[in-house]
Amino acid sequence: MRSFFNALLVFFLFGLLFSCSTDVDNYADYKDITIVYGLLESNSDTTFLKITKAYLGPGNDLVMAKNPDSSNYAGKLDVKLKGKKNNFDLPVIQLDTITIKNKLAGDSIFYFPQQKLYFTTAAIDPEASYSLEIMRDNHVVESSTNIVKDFSITQPTNRFNFASTAATNVAWIAAENAKRHEVVLVFNFEEIWPGSGDTLRKTMQWNMGTVTSSKLDGSENLEISYNGSEFYTRLASAIDVNALNVRRFAGNVDVYISAGGGDLTTYIEVNTPSNSIIQEVPQFTNIENGFGIFSSRFTLKRSYKMTVQSETKLVESYPWGFEFKFIP
Repeated sequence: MRSFFNALLVFFLFGLLFSCSTDVDNYADYKDITIVYGLLESNSDTTFLKITKAYLGPGNDLVMAKNPDSSNYAGKLDVKLKGKKNNFDLPVIQLDTITIKNKLAGDSIFYFPQQKLYFTTAAIDPEASYSLEIMRDNHVVESSTNIVKDFSITQPTNRFNFASTAATNVAWIAAENAKRHEVVLVFNFEEIWPGSGDTLRKTMQWNMGTVTSSKLDGSENLEISYNGSEFYTRLASAIDVNALNVRRFAGNVDVYISAGGGDLTTYIEVNTPSNSIIQEVPQFTNIENGFGIFSSRFTLKRSYKMTVQSETKLVESYPWGFEFKFIP
């Protein structure tokens, strides 16, 4: 009797297996999902927001990405910024659309060179908080952010020193409402090539690193250290060191510190590639009824001269054609 039931069970399982349909529906019913990317800056003359939609369909996704209709909403959505300061509502800012044509091939897998953005030239008040409202038929997409405020660099105080062999610091006071602070140095210089009277303005960019504050109240003193010898090593990689008879002249050293809001910091950290093959990547968004990020940042720029010792080392210790610039 047991053998009979075992045989019957096997027969039933085989019948169930081969009676199952092999047709698989990979695409559920379409759901409109809004994707938002936007950062508010109080020291910028124009605010841009990228508002698109998720897409799914048969065929190659990379091919679909090259079609603007796949991810763009038709027409213009109702997009507003609503500010609040000292518990009072500020005038509502209505965003318009603009098509820009400066997107280069290879910037992303999506269409180029045109892309549709929402923008406003209205001033962003650093003392206010802002909420974003996107109306799509009866569907509302929302988010909010505080504004990252201005801050100050405390070191260097006068000139930039690359001649010292000891570690030197760039120091600043953390921006209020910000956590992630990225430091970029840009060295400006000029070139005059033989047989040409034109002066070419060149730059060398040095991404010095990132420092994250532990609080949002702007009370922390932050710093990042650098070694002066790395400046000359990086400069050698940015110029043609074997060129003959090229005249070069050192210019200003510009320091940019970009401070990003708390949600922006979390978004970047969550989406940083992991070295682990078993770690599940979490998702983060602060867009209600959508996905993406709406936050704030502030980019501070300060220009310096090189110390006399740093420029002397550049002119006299390296055969790259740098000269002292005579100023009458």
